[in-house]
Amino acid sequence: MKLFPIRGGIHPDYRKELTSDKAIAALPMPATLYIPLQQHIGAPAEVLVKEGDMVKKGQMIARNQGTVSASQHAPTSGRIRAVAEVTAPHPSGLPQSTIILESDGKDEWAELPEPITDPFAADAHTINERVSQSGIVGMGGAAFPSAIKLNLGEQKKLDILLLNGAECEPYLTCDDRVMREYPDAIVDGARIMAHALGTPRVIIAIEQNKPQAIEIMTKAASAFPGVEVIGVPVQYPMGSERHLVQAITGRETPARKLTADLGVVVHNVSTARAVHDAVRFGRPLVARVVTVSGGAIREPKNVLTPIGASITDLVGFCGGFAVRPESVVNGGPMMGQPLPGLDAPVVKGTSGILALTAGEINDNPTSACIRCGSCITVCPCGLSPVDMSAFIRKDKLEVAAKLGVMDCFSCGSCSYVCPSHIPLVHYFNYAKGVLNDLERERQKNERIKTLAEVRTIRIEKATEAKRAALAARKPAADSAAPGNAGEPKATTEEKANA
Repeated sequence: MKLFPIRGGIHPDYRKELTSDKAIAALPMPATLYIPLQQHIGAPAEVLVKEGDMVKKGQMIARNQGTVSASQHAPTSGRIRAVAEVTAPHPSGLPQSTIILESDGKDEWAELPEPITDPFAADAHTINERVSQSGIVGMGGAAFPSAIKLNLGEQKKLDILLLNGAECEPYLTCDDRVMREYPDAIVDGARIMAHALGTPRVIIAIEQNKPQAIEIMTKAASAFPGVEVIGVPVQYPMGSERHLVQAITGRETPARKLTADLGVVVHNVSTARAVHDAVRFGRPLVARVVTVSGGAIREPKNVLTPIGASITDLVGFCGGFAVRPESVVNGGPMMGQPLPGLDAPVVKGTSGILALTAGEINDNPTSACIRCGSCITVCPCGLSPVDMSAFIRKDKLEVAAKLGVMDCFSCGSCSYVCPSHIPLVHYFNYAKGVLNDLERERQKNERIKTLAEVRTIRIEKATEAKRAALAARKPAADSAAPGNAGEPKATTEEKANA
């Protein structure tokens, strides 16, 4: 199959050899799990349990609410200690509402929904509902509720389901190991999703630095004519869904549009495995594979981890720290976020925990921009980071917006190559946050203005209707007054005789 080049990109030191050849190891069940109500894009789930409740593994403990949301399930059996505020796995370090579950050591499953024995005979609504009830979100890091993407077949004309197995971030190998160890489950999950979406083709894209995964997945897909495995060039950020779609199809996604507008829906390979488990066995998403790596980790591993396990549990399982880490990152080193501490829990979108040394994070002092243009060359979105950052530093965010800062997806390529070590992505994330706040404020003011105008019109109409009613009643009142009841008026002569 012909592949198409993508713009820009870089070739960092991938360091995947630290974990790629190690089989997935299961983390022993921690004594306490911390399950945040919001592990996904959208509204937090609604709590269904209270302190002291006994729950079983797989039992729904928080229900999705709103259009965009995801349910949460108990990762093991045990007792609900509390619903409290716990530090979120976010650089802000702010707490969020979290269900605290104490394991009873039994790991006893709840009664699960009946398997959908023939998913290819089921309608799309049935499959989407099962995926939604199972709390499945995108497991590549974005954590968007998967059932919403599976509804796109009813809204768009789709021809390809593209499974993202590129895993272009350095260090991360969790998807690589899942593809090597669960290929049949991934292919089956992909075919189920394609059936729900109504797409005739499934393409599984894997970067060429994963030859074993390509071979194993190709063998698993060979029995199904509509499923194809393609090796794509090793080029960060190939794992970005827009760039992966362009590399595979040649179709470039316009700004403010979705890949679905081009007929392509993208899901992660681990998401496909989760869909397989939910549909075939009724199992909700209660665990995921996490890469624990970095120069500060004594024994880097890929770990099957229950949702809610603390980072401390994972680090301890991997032998602890060999040296003191300079930074602990949630996700990959390019797009991941620094963690406020080791007490934060693993959530559904946690693909990696990296403990990085000072040498690995390249934390050098910032110097003046030398206008070399390297950031422009590597930007996969065709933006001008040097100009955008200059305007942002001068607080001219509207100009940065016109230059396309909202189209930046924070891949970090520009910061990586900058010889002056300017934290370009930090500037862009700041600008996007402020611009988003301003846009929300503008929309809020527009809604208030609209509501005020509607209220004014409603009051004017009510006033006009009241005036009309009064005007209609006045002639009737005049005609009903004494001497005006419609009787003939007495003549002067009649009055004199009276």
